[in-house]
Parts: sequence; structure tokens; C-alpha cells
Amino acid sequence: MSVPSSAPPSTASAKPSRTPATTPAPAGPSTSTGTLDDVVDLLRGRRVAVLTGAGISTDSGIPDYRGPDSPPRNPMTYQQFVGDEAFRRHYWARNHVGWRHVHRTLPNAGHRALVQLEDAGVVTGVITQNVDLLHEDAGSRNVIDLHGRYDRVICLQCGRVISRAHLADRLDALNPGFVESVAGSVADIEIAPDADAVIEQTSHFVPASCEACGGVLKPEIVYFGENVPRERVDRAFALVADADVLLVVGSSLTVMSGLRFVRRAAKDGQPVVIVNRGATRGDDLATLKLDAGTSETLTALVDALA
Repeated sequence: MSVPSSAPPSTASAKPSRTPATTPAPAGPSTSTGTLDDVVDLLRGRRVAVLTGAGISTDSGIPDYRGPDSPPRNPMTYQQFVGDEAFRRHYWARNHVGWRHVHRTLPNAGHRALVQLEDAGVVTGVITQNVDLLHEDAGSRNVIDLHGRYDRVICLQCGRVISRAHLADRLDALNPGFVESVAGSVADIEIAPDADAVIEQTSHFVPASCEACGGVLKPEIVYFGENVPRERVDRAFALVADADVLLVVGSSLTVMSGLRFVRRAAKDGQPVVIVNRGATRGDDLATLKLDAGTSETLTALVDALA
């Protein structure tokens, strides 16, 4: 995966205004299970803030946490990572294998469709719960990486930030032949959405410490049990408030860090549209729910709205 790239300038000749469409959107928290045409009718003429989850990246080969076909997962918590050296060793050994898979994934049709909708002035920005940077790689310009990004590592003691690629070189030097010994091929190993590879024998792995101060290194992502930085949350709330509709794509909304935006929108009387395979924790707050795949739905929205 490359460093985030800039999108080409918009070629749209006219953009929707913030004025609501002449047909008012359904009001209130009563959810309606609708069709694609219903979604198009609700979004037409409105500025749309988008909240994405792991479901939008499954078509790129990155599994989700809670989809209908996902295996049970038990992600490491922040408290485990900072409080136990054995947990950190286990995490870094698995991540040293898994990050290579995420690094080589590419945006899919759903990511590219959101870029087109942004270029057309329909989408005002994307809040993503994913750490894979596929929105930036596709060309989305206004992206809030709510849970951080997999390609950077921070020292918990001095705050120094380094690239994950630089850390990979250091870990290779400390653990020669480790990837080959446990994997043979990265493609043969189950990879979790946070670049965690499912391998068991990690006790011999040697993690790296901060080159500047010797402190503990941690991926610059938000772990379970860790708070999203307040400034990031505030920017996301502002993005939602500035739009006319909140569109949730590929998220079960199980964790509060994403659900809170749906709750705020519903409280403020703002229409909420959810596109997801399977039930979500926000279904009872949605104006409209579409049980469908993300890539085909977003591509169809481009054809209808852009």
C-alpha cells in the first residue's frame, strides 16, 4: 500500500446545494428496510457524510471483524499491550507477518466510487473506522482515519513516530528468517483487519524498542480499550453536522466510536442511511437500511447521483 495520494481536481460542472430535496426524507428513528432506489431518492440533492467500516474493504481481501461469515476474533486490548511484555512480543510477531498483506492490498470499486461521489460534490468527506488507508489510496481527499493508520508506529514514552516500513527493516534484522519460518507464504495465513496474522509460535520473536529513547513502540492505531483522540472525534462530529445525510457503509456499528455519530445524527433529526450485510447496532436509529454489498451499492450510487 502506498503513501496516501492526492485526488485529481473535481470535473463536476455543478454540485448539489445543501438545500434539501423537494421530497422530504423520512423522519424519526423508525427504520425502513428499503431498496437501492429508495437510497438514491433519499440522497439525491443532499450533501452526504460517509462513515465506513471493515465491510468496505472485504472486496480488497481484508477480512472484517463481525460480518456474517467472519470467524470469531479476540483482538488484543490496549491494557494487554502496554501492561505485558509477552503480549507485545506476540502482537509484534503476528503484525510483522500480517502488515505485509495489508501493505499490498488495493482499493476496490467501493473506495473508488466514493472518490467519484466526492468529485461530484455529493460526498463531503469520509470518516473511516479502518486503518488500511485504502480511501486515501483510492484518491479520497477529505478522510478522517478515526482509529489511526497501520503504516505508522509511535513511541509511548517520547512520542516519536516512525514508518511501519522502517520498523519492518529493524524487525527483519532482529529476527532473520522469521517470516519465512512461520509463513512460507503470507497468503497462506489468516489475516485480521488490523494486520494481525494468526500464528501461534511467537515466543522466540525479538521486538524492537524506540531508537531514540528505548521506549515501547505501538502501532499508531486505536486499540480496544483505548480512546480515540478528542480532536479527531470533534472533526468527525463537525463533518457529520455540516452534511445533510449520514451514510454508513460496511459497519456493524458494534463499537461506540462509530455508533456515536449515528446517535448524534438521529438525535439532531438528520437522516441516516445504513448499507451493510447483516444487522447493525444502529438499525433502530436509521431512516433507511439497505442489506447489500458495499461495492455494488456505491457503484450504483455513482451512476445515479454523480
